[in-house]
Amino acid sequence: MSGKLFGTDGVRGRANSYPMTAEIALKLGAAAGRYFRTDGQNRHRVVIGKDTRLSGYMLENALTAGLASTGMNVLLLGPVPTPAVGFLTRSMRADLGIMISASHNPHQDNGIKFFGPDGFKLSDEAQDEIEHILAGTIEPTQPQNIGRAKRIDDARGRYVEYAKTTFPVLGGLAGLKVVVDCANGAAYRAAPEVLWELGAEVIPVGVSPDGFNINQECGSTYTQTAAEAVVQHGADMGICLDGDADRVMIIDENGQVADGDQIMALMASRWAANDTLKGGTLVATVMSNLGLERYLQGQGLNLHRTAVGDRYVVEAMRANGWNLGGEQSGHIVMTDYATTGDGLIAGLQFLAAMVDTGKPASELTQSFETVPQKLTNVRYAAGQEPLSTETVKAAIAAGEEKLKANGRLLIRKSGTEPLIRVMGECEDQALLDAVIGDIVTAVERAV
Repeated sequence: MSGKLFGTDGVRGRANSYPMTAEIALKLGAAAGRYFRTDGQNRHRVVIGKDTRLSGYMLENALTAGLASTGMNVLLLGPVPTPAVGFLTRSMRADLGIMISASHNPHQDNGIKFFGPDGFKLSDEAQDEIEHILAGTIEPTQPQNIGRAKRIDDARGRYVEYAKTTFPVLGGLAGLKVVVDCANGAAYRAAPEVLWELGAEVIPVGVSPDGFNINQECGSTYTQTAAEAVVQHGADMGICLDGDADRVMIIDENGQVADGDQIMALMASRWAANDTLKGGTLVATVMSNLGLERYLQGQGLNLHRTAVGDRYVVEAMRANGWNLGGEQSGHIVMTDYATTGDGLIAGLQFLAAMVDTGKPASELTQSFETVPQKLTNVRYAAGQEPLSTETVKAAIAAGEEKLKANGRLLIRKSGTEPLIRVMGECEDQALLDAVIGDIVTAVERAV
């Protein structure tokens, strides 16, 4: 094994290729089990959830074997959203939670995310220690202490009932027609159930997973399918989840898309008005639009920016006692309700605003005018370091000089894929296009 195993959101890669192989999953399970099982008692337990990828079966079994070999009892949840794993880790008093998912990525990829006993994602320090244990010799437990494994039949039902309790408006969703796109992923049963049981007329999309079609022309990264369904059925709005349901995009009644920034703006203003926005602060990443920052300032609220990744948003929230944060990509973190991004519960918050105000979705998805933003991804091969080349550095410096006080640049490596993300914002769209184009060209020539 070479290189760092954990990225910004657990371990991720192409299924059946390093590091997403059965062998590494086995060792990773054993290392995690050894990290959490620090005494001789055999009462330690871990919950494992997954999305609908075919490779989930392989990784689930390998992780189970590794964990059991160190004395951990394994509770298999089956296909459930990532936030359900965080919730069930805590409610079932598990020492560890694991979600097998590559989120919004195509079916060929997969990933392994870890949650601590408090239901929050593991810190960098904990992940580094697990990786250190994995690199050494992992001592198995004695034969009499080998862990057991069993399936939990009511895992989804537990999460469904909890999600319903977060809807804050009496009367439920009666009279509303809602499209929900589950991306053929982890929430393909839970999300429609919650909405229907709260009283909505539900038009489900992306609820026929076959192991290969997760995120395929559906979900939060492909909103066209849900938008067409909203218009076709005359729905009041649409909720677009990603493969593990920790992201959401909202579709208004006209088929227009609202991203995480607009959703957070609405929630922050409503929570502030109700005196429930702790510290008067919203936490977002460096990717969130300048328009969001200006809107919050106009409301007398603060925007605290973090590095990209919902885990870093949550860390800032917990460190400062804030309770609302998220990402432009649709991770909405509400620590009053969940330990990680929860697309379904965020969708319920939006629906609550519709019920409470009587306003259509189109009026609630336009809190602020966005500053023109452009993002271009450039793929690179293993071992390449395009951002370290002099030509790319020079192109970035030139772009920063051209934008000056009129905008900003953010050039970074993706934490989950071999991509260089070139993002910029500027009031002058033509200037923005030119600056981004020059940098992208430089990066492409360097790979």
